[in-house]
Amino acid sequence: MTQEEFLSRVHEREGLKHAVLNKITLDKRARRCIFTLITDLAYSKEDEIAAEQIVRQAVDPSLGAELVVRKVVADPQLVRHKIIEYLAENHRAASACIRAEDIEVKLGDTVEFLFGVDDAERGFFEKNEELMPRVEKMLGRNFCNTFQGKLVYKDKGGITEDAEEEEEEVFDYRPARTFPVVNFETIDEANVPKVATYLSDCDFASNMLTVCGEITYIQERETKPKTDETGAVVKQGKPYLRFTIADATGKIAFSYFPRKKTEEKIRSLKAGDWIVCTGANELFNDRLSFTAKFINRGSEPEGFVPEKRAGKATPIRYSKVFPEKLTDYTQLNLFEQSIMPEDLVKNTFVVFDLETTGLVNTPAGGKMDAITEIGAVKIIGGEIRERFTTLVDPERKLDEEIVKLTGITDEMLKGAPKISEVIPDFYKFCDGCLLVGHNVQFDYKFVQYYSAQEEYVFEHKTYDTVSLAQSMLFLSNYKLNTVADYFGIAFNHHRAWDDALTTAKIFIELIKMKKCLPKA
Repeated sequence: MTQEEFLSRVHEREGLKHAVLNKITLDKRARRCIFTLITDLAYSKEDEIAAEQIVRQAVDPSLGAELVVRKVVADPQLVRHKIIEYLAENHRAASACIRAEDIEVKLGDTVEFLFGVDDAERGFFEKNEELMPRVEKMLGRNFCNTFQGKLVYKDKGGITEDAEEEEEEVFDYRPARTFPVVNFETIDEANVPKVATYLSDCDFASNMLTVCGEITYIQERETKPKTDETGAVVKQGKPYLRFTIADATGKIAFSYFPRKKTEEKIRSLKAGDWIVCTGANELFNDRLSFTAKFINRGSEPEGFVPEKRAGKATPIRYSKVFPEKLTDYTQLNLFEQSIMPEDLVKNTFVVFDLETTGLVNTPAGGKMDAITEIGAVKIIGGEIRERFTTLVDPERKLDEEIVKLTGITDEMLKGAPKISEVIPDFYKFCDGCLLVGHNVQFDYKFVQYYSAQEEYVFEHKTYDTVSLAQSMLFLSNYKLNTVADYFGIAFNHHRAWDDALTTAKIFIELIKMKKCLPKA
C-alpha cells in the first residue's frame, strides 16, 4: 500500500478527511510500527478505529501496528513556533536571521507566512531558494493546510550580535610550523631566533618573524625622493634591497635596508645562497608585508622533509549548503525485517557522488576538471537519515557531451556557490564519518584536491561498492545501473543526488549480505 493509497482510505472518514501523515516510527526492539496522523477536525472513536484497521493492513502481520491521532489547528502562534523550532534544528544560519517577531502568519484557504528580512538577509534567502519550500513542506506535515511563504522587507537596524560572533568564528587558529636553522653564520646580528617559520605558514602579523630560505632573486631599489610643494627634491631616495627566498613549502618577497657596517657582506649574497631573516610581518593596504631587520646565513637541516600542516578545523556551522533530514519510506521496508550487521549500525557513513566537467581528477593528468554537483547521504544506525546536495559553479563553460550526459546546463549553474564556498560545508557533513562511493577513489581525488585548495584535509577511510559487488555478485558488469538493477532499485542515473542515494541503498544491501565491513 502506497502512502497515497493509505491517505485516500483514511480521508474516507469524516473526521479525518483533511488528515496528513505526520510521521512513521519504526520501533525495531518492540517490532512495532507507529503511524502519527494530524487532523484539524473533531474525530470520533469510530474514525480512530477505522484508521487503526487501515494501519494494520498497511503493515506486515509480523509487526505490531499502532496509530496516534492528534488534532492540531493552524493558529498563528503554533505555526510561528513550528517554524522557529524547524529553523533552529535544521538551518542555523536562517535561524540567526529569523526570530518569532519577524514572522507574520495570515490564515486563509492557503496559510501565508511572511519572513521579515533586511536587504542582506533577503540575499541569503534568495541564494538558498530551496529553504522556503522546505519550510512549506514541513508545515504541511504538521498541519492540515496548504502553506505559502514570502519575504517582506523589515528594517532590523544593522548587524546583530549573533552576526558579529559568526565573523569571529571564521579565524583560523592552526599554529604555524617551524624548523631549526642550521649552518648559522652571523652577518647582522647573532642574537636572533634559530627557529624559522615555514614560508607557506607566514599568514599572520608579527613584530618578530624569522624565516629561512634559498635566495632566488635580488634587486637593488631606491625609495621615492622627498619633494616640496614646487616638486623640487629636498631629500634623495634611500637605497634598499629586494629579496625573494624559497623553502620547501613556499616563497616570500621582502625589503631590506642595509647597514653601513654590514653592507659589503650583504651585497656579496647571491642567488642560490641560503639566508635566515628576522623582521616584521605587518598589514599594509590590507595585505601582509614582510620587512627584514636582520639577515644572516643559515639553512634548513640536511634532508629536511616538511611536516604536513594540519587542516582547518571543522566549521562550527553550515554557511552555504544545509543538510536536510531524509525520510525515505522505501527503506523502512515495513513488510520485512532483517537484522542489520553491527558494523553497519555502529558506524556512520557518508555516501557521495559527484558530477564534473570531465575525467581529469589530479593535476598530473593535465588541467583539473571542475565539480558541477555534489550529492551525498548519511547512513546513521543502518538507515539513510540525511542528505547533502548542491550544484556547484565550475567557473567555466560546460562541454556539450557533459550536458547531454548529466542534464546539467550552464544556465542551471548560474548563481550556484563556488567549490571554495561548498567545501567547508561538505567537510563538516563528512566529519567523523566513513566515506562510500561507486568507484569511490575517482570522486575522492576531486574532493581531496579541491579541499586542499581551501586547506581542509580529507583523510577518511573509504569503501567502494564496485569492489564489494565484484567480490560478492556475478554480473555482466559492475556499473551503477547494473548493480542497482540486481537489487531492484530504480533511479535517475548521472545526477549526483540520485546516484548517491542509490549507492547508499546498494551499500546497505551488500553489507547485509556480507554481514560485516570488508577488511582493510
